[in-house]
Amino acid sequence: MAKTRSAANRLIADGRVRINGKRVRKPSRLVQLGDVITATPPGRLVVWRVLNAAERRGPASLARMLYEDLSPPLERNERGPVGEARVGNRPTKRDRRRIDQFRALSS
Repeated sequence: MAKTRSAANRLIADGRVRINGKRVRKPSRLVQLGDVITATPPGRLVVWRVLNAAERRGPASLARMLYEDLSPPLERNERGPVGEARVGNRPTKRDRRRIDQFRALSS
């Protein structure tokens, strides 16, 4: 959802995070087993159910076992949780290489 703690804090401050339907007012809010967390980062809807708790921080592979993802499926034109959908007509780096290669052949 958010890559950094400061980005997560911003989502909370903007009122974009709810636990069991109630707005989260501060980042230190504790969650209980069975809580449903809903967040709306720009352009997305993320819904998780807390299944278990860890005693200390660990790898992402362990964290994925602690919650159930209830989010609606992403549309085909979205990249997923890491990237945003491509906006506008600006070419990607790959597109730029192909354009340059095409121009070199036609000259």
